[in-house]
Amino acid sequence: MITIASENPACHALAIEALYDRTFGPGHFAKTAERLREGSCSLTECSQVAIVGERVVGVCRIWPIIIGAEETPAVFVGPLAVDPEHRGQTLGHDLTLAALDASARAGWPLALIVGAQRYFRQVGFEPVEPDQLRFPGPQDQSRILFKTLDGKTSLPLGDVRAAPPRRALV
Repeated sequence: MITIASENPACHALAIEALYDRTFGPGHFAKTAERLREGSCSLTECSQVAIVGERVVGVCRIWPIIIGAEETPAVFVGPLAVDPEHRGQTLGHDLTLAALDASARAGWPLALIVGAQRYFRQVGFEPVEPDQLRFPGPQDQSRILFKTLDGKTSLPLGDVRAAPPRRALV
């Protein structure tokens, strides 16, 4: 039986990193999206893990970011990883939806993700207009997606940046 729960760094951190290495290989650190995670801490109360027994078989991490000149708070979703032996069972969607729900309950108004439209539109993400957002490095604009979590905040224009350390949610 698979259980989805909030990340507990003391219990899950090493297993999550091992899962990322198995799933993505060492090249995942070179991606532009990784620039938004550097020097930041994931929001463990929003990040979700899938566990079978004591084993982490999936993860969807959530990171605080700010968007545009007004510094609109948002969350950055990912990386999402599912152990190969558990793929094809909607676990990735389940983890993403649980992480988005936890983020909404925590008061975050927006979520961004860089990923495949075909996959993430199934959990409510929409494509961003070309050149609406600027990432800290080259990014395929067709893979930038957003979702409103509070039902009212619109996506601003501008730069996407990591939130300053320990930024309080407004």
